[in-house]
Amino acid sequence: MRIVGSSMLSALQRLSTIKPPTLVSNIRSLSSFGTMSLPERQPFSPDFFFRQLFDGESSTYSYLLADLKNGQAVIIDPVLEQAKRDAQLVKDLGFQLKYAINTHMHADHITGSGWLRKLTGCQSVIAAASGAKADRHLQEGDRIDFGTHVIDVLATPGHTNGCMSYVIKDQGCVFTGDTLLIRGCGRTDFQEGCPRNLYENVHSKIFTLPENFRIYPAHDYKGQMESSVWEEKRYNPRLTKDIDEFVKIMENLNLPYPKKIDASLPANRECGVYDIPKE
Repeated sequence: MRIVGSSMLSALQRLSTIKPPTLVSNIRSLSSFGTMSLPERQPFSPDFFFRQLFDGESSTYSYLLADLKNGQAVIIDPVLEQAKRDAQLVKDLGFQLKYAINTHMHADHITGSGWLRKLTGCQSVIAAASGAKADRHLQEGDRIDFGTHVIDVLATPGHTNGCMSYVIKDQGCVFTGDTLLIRGCGRTDFQEGCPRNLYENVHSKIFTLPENFRIYPAHDYKGQMESSVWEEKRYNPRLTKDIDEFVKIMENLNLPYPKKIDASLPANRECGVYDIPKE
């Protein structure tokens, strides 16, 4: 027979006096420790189509969004080399591509908006401040509609002077381009970049969105696909610093220039039109 020590016996006696509701509550608190503050995710509505696409060479995410009721679609940050893939997907799914939208004038790849315009008849879209050609130029406060869905346009310069972030309030998400990455942000040392502007725009326009909003960036280099306002406000290693420390970090990154910058910027000023591959 095992002999129970007096201290263990005392603990068991105390446990036996706890009423079931209190015990259950304590167990729940312990089991959910560390996750209680995570905001509840907002599900996409049944009529909203979302597809995240990837270009391996530039680690760029493109996003195909559509209204499933009438088939109108948009694509955010398409890549030239993937334009035929994206056009085929639009055709396969029976969508009508209305806009090919850029978050900014990219330096690491050529936009696919020009070729998609030729393949699908869509319109190309970019910020007026970018200096790039497009069918439609955006400013802060503009709205982009596809079917019953609406994208609200935020000007978030800092990585470049023409950076935009696109918010879909009803779906609880924001497409941040290179302005805000997952646990990072875009560099600020070329294309009229400014670390103070980037910091202020992220904090005043993106971090003020509801904390459960999903964040979808233009790039990720570590295999992560999305984040949230809640996560980046707490865990972004750069943007959780004060503004002066952030500026110091950004001014001392010493990054090499993007490999494709000499080809990408001239082509992207034309919205990729003159660099369309010959069939």
